[in-house]
Amino acid sequence: QVQLVESGGGLVQAGESLRLSCKASGRTFNKNTMGWFRRAPGKAREFVGTINWSGAHTCAESVKGRFTISRDNAQNTVYLERSSLKPEDTAVYFCAARRFRPDALGFYDNDYDYWGQGTQVTVSS
Repeated sequence: QVQLVESGGGLVQAGESLRLSCKASGRTFNKNTMGWFRRAPGKAREFVGTINWSGAHTCAESVKGRFTISRDNAQNTVYLERSSLKPEDTAVYFCAARRFRPDALGFYDNDYDYWGQGTQVTVSS
């Protein structure tokens, strides 16, 4: 079992940067593929980024060049660094963990077994 708690959300202005953190508890964190998703108002949850146990990672095309995902296995934490934020980045951001296949990246909701409660990020213009 893995419990996930996101933090770092808040209100920022367009163009600013913000780092989100996801702290995991559970002894197998360093063997979990992790992901970040977001749900904007009135929209479905969408993929943002994913990172496997060894640090291989990628982000959605819509955020590449602005968002970076990383992890610190010693701290049981995965990060989402976001720069040049835009109002359309306003959303609730969720982190997720997959129980099996720690070598593979995960791009879809059903790739993951555990979810955090989410953290709200609001970007003002």
